[in-house]
Amino acid sequence: MNAPVQPLISARSLTKAFGPLEVLKGINFDVMPSEVKVVIGPSGSGKSTLLRCCNGLEVADGGSLTICGQTLVDNGRLMPETALNTLRTQVGMVFQSFNLFPHLSVLDNITVAPRELRGLSKAAAEAAAHELLAKVGLAAKADAYPAMLSGGQKQRVAIARALAMQPQVMLFDEPTSALDPELVGEVLQVMKDLAREGMTLMVVTHEMGCAREGADTVAVLDQGVVLEVGPPEQIFNNPQHPRTREFLQAVVTRA
Repeated sequence: MNAPVQPLISARSLTKAFGPLEVLKGINFDVMPSEVKVVIGPSGSGKSTLLRCCNGLEVADGGSLTICGQTLVDNGRLMPETALNTLRTQVGMVFQSFNLFPHLSVLDNITVAPRELRGLSKAAAEAAAHELLAKVGLAAKADAYPAMLSGGQKQRVAIARALAMQPQVMLFDEPTSALDPELVGEVLQVMKDLAREGMTLMVVTHEMGCAREGADTVAVLDQGVVLEVGPPEQIFNNPQHPRTREFLQAVVTRA
């Protein structure tokens, strides 16, 4: 008898507050291997805080959080720093503001972490980087610097940089929010390609097209609580929670 498949990300009763403001209120949340889980909800609902807890950028106050089979947080206690640094090599993070090193070329942005943290040789790291740049449609930009790139190109370099560490799971924090509308599609296409290849993705977004077209499951957060979780067709066509219906109606009206 096969053992049940375990989540790559599993939160139980997760809480987080900033002073008197409760941002996460007992979150229960799973992301399964090869799943694309997209988290939506109004501004201030706790989406980005939940994501940042998943690689230790924020430390939950209570509950437990398991990532890639390792206990990242247990009752508000973060794993030791050495273990955390090792875990972060398995969890890729793509930020809304790209966070590229402006003084390094595209190639060097991608190769610095594999060389420093994984001990890859310069030749091996550069060979892998060129493959990743081809994957994200930027094979000709290896020698360019971030200031020479469009926003969409910078974000695709950021995705390639995260992939260079060969992570088990990728976290995306509003990956298209800093982009002009005409550049959103090129980033979403890279994310769809990763999903087709079986990469596990957790995506926080305000881009409803990303959630509707790219997600396996959609989780709706509001005021630090998971309102409902389901396939995109259920969430968008037949939401069960009245607050979900209200949120989606407002988003559609604004669009």
